[in-house]
Amino acid sequence: MDQIEHGRLRVAIEAVAPEIDGGRHPIKRVIGEKVVVEADIFADGHDALSAVLKFRHAQSADWSESPMSPLGNDRWRGEFTVQRIGSYRYTLEAWVDHFKSWRNDLQKRIQAEQDVSVELRAGARLVEETAARTNGEDAQLLRAWAKEISTGDPATLPQRTQRALDNAMAGLMAKHPDRRFATRHAAELCVVVEPVLARFGAWYEMFPRSCPGRATAHGTFKDVEAHLPRIAEMGFDVLYFPPIHPIGSAFRKGKNNNPLCRPGEPGSPWGIGSAEGGHKSIHPELGTLKDFRRLVQKGRAMKIEIALDIAWQCSPDHPWVREHPEWFKKRPDGSIQYAENPPKKYEDIYPLDFECDDWRGLWQELKSVIDFWIEQGVRVFRVDNPHTKALWFWEWMLGEVRGAHPEVIFLSEAFTRPKLMYLLAKLGFTQSYNYFPWRNTKGELTDYFKELTRTSVREFFRANLWPNTPDILTQYLQYGGRPAFMTRLVLAATLGASYGLYGPAFELCVNKAREINSEEYLNSEKYEIKDWDLNQAGNLTDLITRVNRIRRENPALQSNDHLEFHTVDNEQIIAYSKATEKSDNVILTVVNLDPHHVQNGWLALSLDELGIEPANAFQVHDLLTGERHLWHGARNYVQLNPAFVPAAIFRLRRRIRTERDFDYFL
Repeated sequence: MDQIEHGRLRVAIEAVAPEIDGGRHPIKRVIGEKVVVEADIFADGHDALSAVLKFRHAQSADWSESPMSPLGNDRWRGEFTVQRIGSYRYTLEAWVDHFKSWRNDLQKRIQAEQDVSVELRAGARLVEETAARTNGEDAQLLRAWAKEISTGDPATLPQRTQRALDNAMAGLMAKHPDRRFATRHAAELCVVVEPVLARFGAWYEMFPRSCPGRATAHGTFKDVEAHLPRIAEMGFDVLYFPPIHPIGSAFRKGKNNNPLCRPGEPGSPWGIGSAEGGHKSIHPELGTLKDFRRLVQKGRAMKIEIALDIAWQCSPDHPWVREHPEWFKKRPDGSIQYAENPPKKYEDIYPLDFECDDWRGLWQELKSVIDFWIEQGVRVFRVDNPHTKALWFWEWMLGEVRGAHPEVIFLSEAFTRPKLMYLLAKLGFTQSYNYFPWRNTKGELTDYFKELTRTSVREFFRANLWPNTPDILTQYLQYGGRPAFMTRLVLAATLGASYGLYGPAFELCVNKAREINSEEYLNSEKYEIKDWDLNQAGNLTDLITRVNRIRRENPALQSNDHLEFHTVDNEQIIAYSKATEKSDNVILTVVNLDPHHVQNGWLALSLDELGIEPANAFQVHDLLTGERHLWHGARNYVQLNPAFVPAAIFRLRRRIRTERDFDYFL
């Protein structure tokens, strides 16, 4: 901007939020969500200001605008709703509003009973200037109004003064502001808009080779097809498979990760690649590509998306090892470097070298793998250990894929340091695994979820909560028995809008570790085919089904925007609520964190935050048991038996009185 012109700009715009790293990274929303923007907006002197929030979809050249309103202390707020998948741009513009300033001063002079005849002429001049840059009926109305308030004998001054404060005409002036010297925020910020599944969904992980009810020793995609109705009935939105590719033979791991593999042992699905193909191939015992495409279509017909695991690593038998040895690191003896985490050795895995000379070719090939599976109908990917791959590769690859397929969802399996985990989210991952499996106490859970939902982290990081995975069997689950599994299920499904289960193992409360102080399962499914009997006594199928139904029937549980924690005078009981924006759906969850003992205590609710009048009784309907209780006031007694159900998911219903004095609860 020309320096002289810049000198006539009087408004400053600072502290814009949300603005991630100065606009370096986008914020995230799903279709239908609001983007609420705040900023410090101020100028020299005491003139009134006006400001707008400007926004447009990336595919549109035209900006739309939403007015911003002052909150006090020079803080302003505006909002818009995203309606299309893809990305939006947004920025702010503000200016000194001379007409608004004139109108404010006029009101003060009138209250002070001063002569305002000169002020009326000054206001009329502002109106005439606006009419001069306006066309049509608006221009005619403004000229007539300017003449009406500026001319007349002294006897008509009261009427002209009243007319000068006409709200309708003030609105017409606001429609055509003088923005020649408006200040525009230096950055155009970005919001990525994704499908609702990016915010809300339930994931079920299973190994297709161990599909329950299979007719053969090695499960197939056709076996999974028969299993789909059960998964749909349980209320899951995503069925996630570990790698489905051919498994290498060289250095194949045996049962319990034994380096000596016996004949017939299937190996780990993460040992990807054999003579039968690599990342674009299917393990022949699972079926054909046609079988897989049919499974994807069958799942989608039942509103289940099939998610695939993406693991950028190779077995020694992978075709890339032969065709592109330059993509791997070499040891001094010329052999390819296998994966190591000293003192552990993974001879069956060759990591890719993102520092290799042909890194561009490597990047293109990896992206082509994603493109291939998108062509087969896959729209959801879980990415294995992305924090051990080049960061800027992810930014490039995710950006390229989303440019062509903005509906695709990527879940980051990044159990790593917080800053690295958060940066991966900023670089484009839709969701992420997180520290939930190891947050067990009330203090740990409260502090962690406040960080996720009340800081800037909420703008770019979506936590997908998994109480277990094939790699993670926590101490809490190992020693808490069936009540611990019930507790973690309710916590995951109600604290987070997105959650997942390593399915059969969780349903059956499998909790035997390979060894003391280990989180590895004894006889892990990663290294063998399991014969799951999902009908055995003590399974959690009915509870999981009930919890997922509660989630689908209550919009409050489909977002993390209004998570509030409530006080309980017992450290073993945690209580928190979620509500819709208008508080027409309020869910209060109370959980006993002690899997071994009955716990009780007094719960103190923040009734104002829940939209409940303190003087009124209200009903709490336990959606898990069906029980209903009438509560009075903020303090109420709770008791939870982990041997029965260690939690209550209450729907709060306010008392409504009809004209006939008949009470009911809404």
